[in-house]
Amino acid sequence: MRRGVVRTMSVATLAVVGLGLRAGAQPSGTPSSSSTHSSPPSSTHSSTSTPAGRPRHVGVRPSPTPTVAPRLPAGSPTPSAPKKPTPSATAAAVGFQGELVDTQYGPVRVRITVQHGRIKRAQAIEHPQGDGTTDEINAYAVPVLDREVVAAQSAHIDAVSGATFTSDGYRQSLQSALDAAHRAGAL
Repeated sequence: MRRGVVRTMSVATLAVVGLGLRAGAQPSGTPSSSSTHSSPPSSTHSSTSTPAGRPRHVGVRPSPTPTVAPRLPAGSPTPSAPKKPTPSATAAAVGFQGELVDTQYGPVRVRITVQHGRIKRAQAIEHPQGDGTTDEINAYAVPVLDREVVAAQSAHIDAVSGATFTSDGYRQSLQSALDAAHRAGAL
């Protein structure tokens, strides 16, 4: 007998919780049973009708569990979500690394950062270095090349006087980074 009482109470509890979840999943704009009302909670579970004709259970408040969206029949169109900005308007910056190009004075590798279909930054992440003269030349030439890429938005940049080998390696590595950006659809 005790098992029958527990089972009956469980079914009643599930019915009450199910009605509470069902009411919580109503579209906005229609009255919900989860709306607050001024009458104090009552231990008696009586039903009244809402303007929409659905029963409203006085004194029963659904638990603060997340609501479940109603299931749509197969083949029905899904409700449209709020309009979001286009991906190009909110696109994160993406980096593309060029190939390592060996020059007479050492390797050159360029990395570009693309955002909104434009080159936002170019940077020689590897360039010839090691002796005083090469370091001095590239300390001047590499920042100039980096700025020219952003201004030109392409690999059509002038060589820096005195840094011809670095400039040529830079353009080759830059072109491979641009090709990768084009393949990815970023440019």
